Amino acid sequence: MKLVRYGETGAEKPGLIDADGTLRDLSAHVADIAVDTLSDAGLDAIRALETATLPAVDGTPRIGPCVGNIGKFLCIGLNYSDHAEETGLAIPKHPILFFKANSAVVGPNDPVVKPRGSTQTDWEVELGVVIGTAAKYVSEEDALNHVAGYCIVNDVSERHFQTQLTGQWTKGKSCDTFGPTGPWLVTRDEVGDPQSLDMTLDVNGKRMQTGNTNTMIFTVAQIISHLSQLMTLHPGDVISTGTPPGVGMGIKPEPIYLNKGDKMDLWIDGLGQQSQIVDEDE
Repeated sequence: MKLVRYGETGAEKPGLIDADGTLRDLSAHVADIAVDTLSDAGLDAIRALETATLPAVDGTPRIGPCVGNIGKFLCIGLNYSDHAEETGLAIPKHPILFFKANSAVVGPNDPVVKPRGSTQTDWEVELGVVIGTAAKYVSEEDALNHVAGYCIVNDVSERHFQTQLTGQWTKGKSCDTFGPTGPWLVTRDEVGDPQSLDMTLDVNGKRMQTGNTNTMIFTVAQIISHLSQLMTLHPGDVISTGTPPGVGMGIKPEPIYLNKGDKMDLWIDGLGQQSQIVDEDE
């Protein structure tokens, strides 16, 4: 299934995309695409509905983040071998974890707004993993059974804030609008193997990132298992699993960063497309 949330910011409604690509409303059956809906039982209840009887949504409403009331937004750094190579950094021995503030989360096509004083705003196409059932001390073999589905995340990053302002990467990852998520939450049964997904990102029509999840240093299952040894993962938590090569900071001889009016387009196999125009705070 492809689950969505549509409507104005803060008033999104639950929906799904049917086999013909039509957006259909789920409001009569679930309150939101969040927490309880994400369990195996919740998803099975949606699967059991007669899709053709669900109301079709007219027009082209705004698409919101595909998960409501995200609990934790966890991110994994330097998780693609080819991305680590372009940055010149060593392959990590364990997954590098940082958090993105939930206030950064926006819809997949909402504007990305550079914060005041930003000169190094960068792009990162990433596979997002949405937890469906609580995971604590889970094995790698069992880890994917705790996944509700997958989505696209643009882990927008301000590199000066991230690397030059004393402290953790979170400073450069949590600016408002730096977490476009969606358009769809695609359930794990439809995605199949999360380690064989092509992903790309264009800036102003120029291909900047091309990668595949098969070059992850730590697989989705390994990430979930590792994190679950440290904390309980709850339904509605989102894990952004790292980015392939081609980010602005890695471009030689000089890095390239985003400016007002730039356009980013992101794709991951089977998960849809994002598109954002860059704006800036005055």
